[in-house]
Amino acid sequence: MTRRAIGTAALAGGLLALAASGCAPAPTPAVPTFDLSSPAFGAGQPIPRAHTCDGSQLSPPLAWGEPPAGTQSFALIVEDPDAPAGTYVHWVLYDIPVRARQLPAGVPAGNWLPDGSRQGKGGNGKTSYSGPCPPSGTHRYFFRLYALDRVLNLEAGATRAHLLAAMAKHILGQAELMGTCRRGQ
Repeated sequence: MTRRAIGTAALAGGLLALAASGCAPAPTPAVPTFDLSSPAFGAGQPIPRAHTCDGSQLSPPLAWGEPPAGTQSFALIVEDPDAPAGTYVHWVLYDIPVRARQLPAGVPAGNWLPDGSRQGKGGNGKTSYSGPCPPSGTHRYFFRLYALDRVLNLEAGATRAHLLAAMAKHILGQAELMGTCRRGQ
């Protein structure tokens, strides 16, 4: 056997022994879910024109149920996985106070909201909601609300990637609402 083959065999044997000893990484457990809804549209239903690029681009009103115990803040990401160039981020919002159970329609643009929430940068580079605007066909828009065990204190203007990295080990629960949009309807 060559030195390389011996090294590869030893590495494979070591990994097998590590896995057999119970030291292998455990699968990530699923996080609890809680309810997220909007009085503007139902799950799987079209998002009204007022909340799209063909309307006023107002963020839709959202409401959610009681989060898991230990929740200290919320974060929201809205994205379109059907965008031609890959997932497009429409809204990033975090450090939403734990006492909040809703967001009103038409959340204003800007880094900070009056309640202390911070807005991150969406796909358009702005710190605001960007309404659905599919170039063709029907697209799905996922509103995902995360219950976190801490306030993140990220600088305003963080990207989706920064937010996901900061929340990685702090997600206690997740709520999801999916709406659709097709232009010209």
